[in-house]
Amino acid sequence: MNFQRYLSNYKQIIRLGLPIVVGQAGLIVVGFADNIMVGRYSTEALSAASFVNNVFNMAVMACLGFTYGITPLVGALFGGQNHDRIGSLMRNAQIINVIYTLAIIAVMGIIYLNLDRLGQPEELLPLIRPYYLLFMCGMLPMTVYNVWAQCSYGMKSTRMPMWIILGVNVLNVGGNYLLIYGHCGMPELGLFGAGLATLAARCASALIIVYIFMTGKRFAAVRTGYRASRRNANTVRLLFRTSLPVSMQLFMETAAFSGAAIFVGWIGALELAAFQVMVIVGTLGFCFYYSLGAATSVLVANAAGSGDYAKMRRIGFSGYHLTLLMALSASAVFAFAGRSLIGLFTNDSAVIAIAMTLIPPLLCYQLGDATQINFANALRGTSKVMPMLWIAFVSYLVIGLPATYLFAFPLGGGIIGVFYSFSVSLFLAGALFFDYFMKYTRKA
Repeated sequence: MNFQRYLSNYKQIIRLGLPIVVGQAGLIVVGFADNIMVGRYSTEALSAASFVNNVFNMAVMACLGFTYGITPLVGALFGGQNHDRIGSLMRNAQIINVIYTLAIIAVMGIIYLNLDRLGQPEELLPLIRPYYLLFMCGMLPMTVYNVWAQCSYGMKSTRMPMWIILGVNVLNVGGNYLLIYGHCGMPELGLFGAGLATLAARCASALIIVYIFMTGKRFAAVRTGYRASRRNANTVRLLFRTSLPVSMQLFMETAAFSGAAIFVGWIGALELAAFQVMVIVGTLGFCFYYSLGAATSVLVANAAGSGDYAKMRRIGFSGYHLTLLMALSASAVFAFAGRSLIGLFTNDSAVIAIAMTLIPPLLCYQLGDATQINFANALRGTSKVMPMLWIAFVSYLVIGLPATYLFAFPLGGGIIGVFYSFSVSLFLAGALFFDYFMKYTRKA
């Protein structure tokens, strides 16, 4: 293979993706800090956080995915210097994303009213309930931030969201320090304190990014278009058509993992704590794959705007080469430093022992995860996203979730079987996303 012809694309992806990588690394640090502080506070708090975080991951990814439809549309307008039209697009994007998030919050409210029916350890419910409510309150500010962050990515401005994320992460970690343990005269609130700190960080990120867009010189034309525009039915339909399939794809992918968390809760509280530890450790790979995928999506969108199918395919494979390199690096970290990473989160020897058994299946699904993230994002850049619905449905719900149950219970694999089952859905999704992307870009 002649890698020389991919060189310029590598440079573009790295230049666009590096700030996103840094921002995602900041999120990893906060995720690690949250779970380290909560895990060292008590194993019960870590188990409760595991359940809530994994249930809410479905809602978070559905809302995040709905903002992803913004990026290729903004990227196409930005490439044509239509900044005022970006403003009009963003007004409509903000409206429908807020409505969509409110609908998701309503669904999560129904789940809250039925928490006692989900078969989780009874002793965890007093910790789960208040933390769940705080997480639910943070959904709307998180969406506001993501709407404007995707706009910024589409305009090839990836550093500004990075700095915001890094700044609010400091607020989050500082809040954890004060409120989980009760330092500096603050009340000792445990898991509830961690939830308050996260909520404050999410509100701050939304306020800061909106302020920058509404006052920054660089965004003056966008601001003018935003203020002059009104709700447009055609724009709403376009956004809905490009956003909903991505949202549902991420929702169904996360639903498979959240369903797995519920299954693990049926096994026991220690297993649930170990599950949370390994999910957080696994984000070390996922967040870096996502960052490169986001950059790949923007560049594919730019090429799609000019109808250059060969370039779209070349960018897609350039992103894949870099993502594979990242997957190898992440796997090496998991293999050689897994014990050290696990030990950061808990002193409970039983939880550590269970988590250590999950390293081999974690390594098994890294290639599948990297593949499906890269080609799902490449496909997103083409704006031809409807196939993502059936691919996600088949891979994660029709095949993935039943495989998890089968591996865990009838086959007797327990929590180890749960982790091995992830390879089934991720490799299948990766193969299908790759196949459809290749079929579309063969029009060249």
